[in-house]
Amino acid sequence: MKTVYTAVVLARGGREGSVSSDDGLLSSELRSPEAAGGTGGATNPEQLFAAAYAASFEATMRSIARLWSKPFEDLEVRALVSLNLTDDEKYVLSIELRGRVAGLPTAECYALMHAAHAVCPYSNATRENIDVKLVAESAAARDSA
Repeated sequence: MKTVYTAVVLARGGREGSVSSDDGLLSSELRSPEAAGGTGGATNPEQLFAAAYAASFEATMRSIARLWSKPFEDLEVRALVSLNLTDDEKYVLSIELRGRVAGLPTAECYALMHAAHAVCPYSNATRENIDVKLVAESAAARDSA
């Protein structure tokens, strides 16, 4: 295996702390969300994970669309990362990826998402570890979630 890139991020203080990258491009305070009993007012690990997964998955979908010669006007992915508590009090994540591709029917968007899920590095990392649901949305649909 050949390493293409290694991100280096330092975390201090856990969910009530901060994260920063060695190159200085990422620097953020962390706070548990109010919905989870925290103080809110800053980003949290689930938002950071959702941002990274959505960006990687969207880029993978774009690459596959070009490979398949599928013309599209616009493409977006919304990642919903949920922190869940099991009956035996273990914290686990679940993920829903909502894709929308302007210029493609919903069925073709789903096929594109399914293909991206097979090769996206975040999908490969989560496979068989985290429940990931793929949802293809109509290009006309708008959702505030």
